[in-house]
Amino acid sequence: MRKSVALISGLVLALVGISNLHCSRNTAQQTPATYLNHSDSVKYVGIQTCRGCHNEIYNSFIQTGMGQSFAPATHEKSAADFSKHHVVYDNHLNLWYHPFWRNNNMYIMEFRLQGKDTIYKRLEKVDYIVGSGQHTNSHLMSINGYVYQLPLTWYAQKKKWDLPPGFENGKNMRFSREIGLECMSCHNAMPTFENNSQNLFTQIPNGIDCERCHGPGALHVKEKTAGNWVDTATQIDYTIVNPKKLSWELQTDICQRCHLQGNAVLKEGKSFTDFRPGMKLSDFIEVYMPKYKDRDDEFIMASHAQRLQMSKCYIQSANGQASAQNKLTCISCHNPHVSVKVTGKQVFNQACAQCHDIKTACKETTIKRNSASDNCVGCHMPLSGTIDIPHVTVHDHYIRKSAPQKVKSAVKDFAGIYCVNNPRSASDAKAKAYLAYAEKFEGERISVDSGVWYTNQAGTSAPAVFDMRVHYLSLAKKESEMMQLASAVKPSSVNEPWTCYRIGQAYQNNNEWIRAEFWYRRALTLAPQNLSFMNKLGEVLIQQQKLEEGMEVLNQSLRKNHKQADALTNLGFACVTSGDIQKGLRCYDEALALSPDNEQALLNKAAVLNAKGQKAEARKLLQCIIVLNPGNTAVKQLLKNL
Repeated sequence: MRKSVALISGLVLALVGISNLHCSRNTAQQTPATYLNHSDSVKYVGIQTCRGCHNEIYNSFIQTGMGQSFAPATHEKSAADFSKHHVVYDNHLNLWYHPFWRNNNMYIMEFRLQGKDTIYKRLEKVDYIVGSGQHTNSHLMSINGYVYQLPLTWYAQKKKWDLPPGFENGKNMRFSREIGLECMSCHNAMPTFENNSQNLFTQIPNGIDCERCHGPGALHVKEKTAGNWVDTATQIDYTIVNPKKLSWELQTDICQRCHLQGNAVLKEGKSFTDFRPGMKLSDFIEVYMPKYKDRDDEFIMASHAQRLQMSKCYIQSANGQASAQNKLTCISCHNPHVSVKVTGKQVFNQACAQCHDIKTACKETTIKRNSASDNCVGCHMPLSGTIDIPHVTVHDHYIRKSAPQKVKSAVKDFAGIYCVNNPRSASDAKAKAYLAYAEKFEGERISVDSGVWYTNQAGTSAPAVFDMRVHYLSLAKKESEMMQLASAVKPSSVNEPWTCYRIGQAYQNNNEWIRAEFWYRRALTLAPQNLSFMNKLGEVLIQQQKLEEGMEVLNQSLRKNHKQADALTNLGFACVTSGDIQKGLRCYDEALALSPDNEQALLNKAAVLNAKGQKAEARKLLQCIIVLNPGNTAVKQLLKNL
């Protein structure tokens, strides 16, 4: 189950006209029905092609956080400190982590100590570094294109190594957190992704590029190369999107495509790569956020758009209390082509001065204003920590007067979730949002009930409603009801692979192997590169004694990614069952080399050793399981019987 986190030679500057966007106002508030580069046939060309004509903008943009967002792991890309022997300890798993360079390759070593002896070690090469280094560097590895996050992050502001966000407090996913299209499509330029997988990429760019804000550039390149010019001082060049000339709503949508992190729900049939600048974001993605009573001071890292929209400045601007030229958007304060590191405070204060007479509007004492150098941002957008990323501080984009701190209850009072970018979201989208919140973000139990309620409001006939009902029954662990629901539909009408997977899992949990196999096959037909589906199919084939077929499915999965402990454990069981004891033991050892606490591998290996008369070794492995899981009564009974 998922858990959830280019060359235009010889041309003049014609691409954006956005180089002075900070504090500039929309001089051509026109929103065409369709920009020509909205067509699926128009391809992305990459930042180096844009550089051919826009070198000055390129040189500035490449120094921004967006331009530095993603790259292969090199000494130059890493902002981290390697001057001494850094180690990070996860006390929940009793594992240590150490980052280091060997020649020009970066590695992360996971190890376990017993006294002063290293009793376990796993070494993984870092392939990519995510993050500009202003706040963090996180690290990814790629196995034949399948991308995973590694369990160590550099926190630049505190100058320390620690577990990545979401890996703390006993939730360390070690080397198995899949990086899918949702993550990659915000931290990078547009990748080439295998849609029938969970985390398989065939091409990964290096950093957010021009086309994330301007749309794909192939048509623009073609037209300018052919000499087809547009006077952008008086007209709109429809071959490329200039955000400055969009309506303020569509300007905001470009920014909040990625600066509105939360519970993202895709519209039916849409992908995370379908939205293009100049389109309406809510036609593709709706982003939901939880609300808690008296917790307005808490926010997550990439929630700039949400926090800004809570501000009185923004609300009054959006409600018509500002002229079209003075609507408050992200680019009222930020020039996307210039790093905030070199943007002076006066630039942001000047944005405030567009609507406020700072000399008369500020009611603070002269002494305090002078001590703060009349810096509006310092008081009204203070630096603060976030609730999702440790060891970082960012400016809270909820612009407001400072309020006295309230005493908070230790227990959060959940008030539901709401859609930030579409206040009129439909019932089916709300249902998906509540169910996803319960699953991915371990949301409150009430969110599952809310998901059911909105599912019922959405009707009964649409395929998406069936998917939502299965999702709810899976979360509620109502497997009998799920199987009854599944028996009443034509499997060919179910086209959501995770729905098929959930149904297959329900049948497997109830030892109905044939039906489980059928639904896993359906899931794999819909998503043939999904390794979780492949491994489950291999498992149920082996449970039916279809050993040869099951082993082939597992070997196929391992050829794609040879570092899958569960697949190796299942393959080892099939080998032992077929009589190849030595190969089975090798599979178990490989699985434990990857995941030393894999209970099934420990149990299976103990069973083989016991059968060979090596009872002391078997007992040692079973005792390891008890240390990991003291409540495992079945293993306790096995220990008694040895």
